[in-house]
Amino acid sequence: MNMTPAELGAGDAVRAALLGEPEPAKHRRLRLTRASEIEPEPVEWAWSEGELGRIPAGALTIAAGREGTGKSSFGIWLATGITRGTLPGMFFGTRRSVLYVAVEDSWAHTLVPRLMAAGADLDLVYRVEAVEVEGTHGTVTLPRDIEELADVIAENGVALVVLDPLMSMIGAGIDTHKERDARRALDPLAKLADRTGAIILGIAHFNKGSGTDASSLITGSGAFKNVARAVFGFARDPDDGTRVMTQTKNSLGSQDLPSLAYTIEQAEIETRKGIANVGRLVFAGEADRSVSEILGQSLNSEERQEKMTAVEFLKARLEGGRKVLTREIEEEAAQAHGISQRTLHRARKALGVVPDQMPTGRNGKSEWWLSLPQAANGSGG
Repeated sequence: MNMTPAELGAGDAVRAALLGEPEPAKHRRLRLTRASEIEPEPVEWAWSEGELGRIPAGALTIAAGREGTGKSSFGIWLATGITRGTLPGMFFGTRRSVLYVAVEDSWAHTLVPRLMAAGADLDLVYRVEAVEVEGTHGTVTLPRDIEELADVIAENGVALVVLDPLMSMIGAGIDTHKERDARRALDPLAKLADRTGAIILGIAHFNKGSGTDASSLITGSGAFKNVARAVFGFARDPDDGTRVMTQTKNSLGSQDLPSLAYTIEQAEIETRKGIANVGRLVFAGEADRSVSEILGQSLNSEERQEKMTAVEFLKARLEGGRKVLTREIEEEAAQAHGISQRTLHRARKALGVVPDQMPTGRNGKSEWWLSLPQAANGSGG
């Protein structure tokens, strides 16, 4: 069957719409701009700690981790800071709107109660759905809905767009495991952030790999970490429950920002139909470990049992507020129980054992003593 050029062009447009792709360009030309004509500008930080920036405005940011680590709660935390004007950075002191696109979580049962628990201004958080011509509701699709997103960002003074999870919003015709394919959705998304000045936060899952680089563990192709200007990894230590967030990429700022410890506190939210129990992310200062270190542990069952044995040994030796010489603990652990130095150290960290240096040796020489936290804290009465 013969088709006219116009009909062929229309067919391409239909195919692009079905696959969630932008229509192919009909006329292109190259434009040159002298570097001298481009005005240089400093980076504007949407989230900063003093002089150190973490999230730049107008950029794609990825928050990734395994299930249950709190990466979605980070999105809620960020939305709260934006809507309340409390996030340290360029938006501080100004309440701004947030667009929230969620696929996996229920708004009534999960997202709204979580936003309430975090203290967000609900009037400034908008659920985003794609409405078809027939009136049916669907999810936002990338890159198909980029221009619609640009319009609502401008119309509502939006400073943050949360896509949770980002992978679920990429058009069905795009193979997210191929970098070139994935960039067909991610590059326009990054450009959307740049031209609107909004933070685009994509929530992502880790794959099943056993590596320790959080950026490389993001499910999908390398485009997810390559296109983003900032990447955060989230991890939870299965042994002691410690939660850590590490910034693994900061293209526009410092590369050695400290990891942050955080907790997920339980909160009860009153609703007209009863109490909703949800979690709330609370940062607890700098962490003494990184996400990479937690991922690198990956203890097997035998090692876990060895650590439990070491924990019970320390509890027994230090119970009742006793302080015991470190060398005695180490000698007894090794000789009587076969506990290695490495395992003993892990057990000390799990219990929060407190080392204390005192002049108890011969001629006043300093020696190290160990005690449980309550003993150390209670020594002053």
